[in-house]
Amino acid sequence: MTTIIIADDHPLFRKGLRDIITTNDSLNVLGEATDGVTALETIKELHPDIALLDVDMPGMNGLDVAKSVHALDLPTSIIILTMYKDEFFFNEAMDAGVRGYVLKESAIADILESIKIVREGKYYISPLVSNYLVNRSSKQATLRNITPSLELLTATERKILRFIAEGKTTTEIADAMFISAKTVENHRTKISQKLNLHGTHSLVKFALANKSIL
Repeated sequence: MTTIIIADDHPLFRKGLRDIITTNDSLNVLGEATDGVTALETIKELHPDIALLDVDMPGMNGLDVAKSVHALDLPTSIIILTMYKDEFFFNEAMDAGVRGYVLKESAIADILESIKIVREGKYYISPLVSNYLVNRSSKQATLRNITPSLELLTATERKILRFIAEGKTTTEIADAMFISAKTVENHRTKISQKLNLHGTHSLVKFALANKSIL
């Protein structure tokens, strides 16, 4: 029996998903959540095999929940349900440790298949964004061959490095990413630490040298 929780702030979507899942005798929905904070607490309490998480939830988004589950080393596998066909967002989800990435526009059969595949310990990527996985694998192979340390960076950190390579200031980066300047500075510090770089000049030099693979 595979145990599941569903987290989505749209009650009709949750009900539809639950109704479909419960038609399968091998699947058991343990609970539901309407926001990210409740989802995380439910996962910590019930330890379901799989959590189906919407991305855009109040309080705490699905990716932040996934990161917390991963950081706490909980036994729950995360499947993200999203409307986003954005490659940067896909990479963010993979960096967060999710095991499945399913578009909400996918057929119901795809959602059930994702549960089956992830339960087997594999990854499930919606066919509509499978090319992103190919791009990700290709880029990671390049990073391993050229600059192994770049693999340590998250998608957000690599994006900030790209902006640095383009000559953008901290304020410009913050505006482009809809985050605070302080958050950008924190990311810059973490990037420098991960890459063992010292000083702004070294960071800019590294970004320029590796701009083509960021």
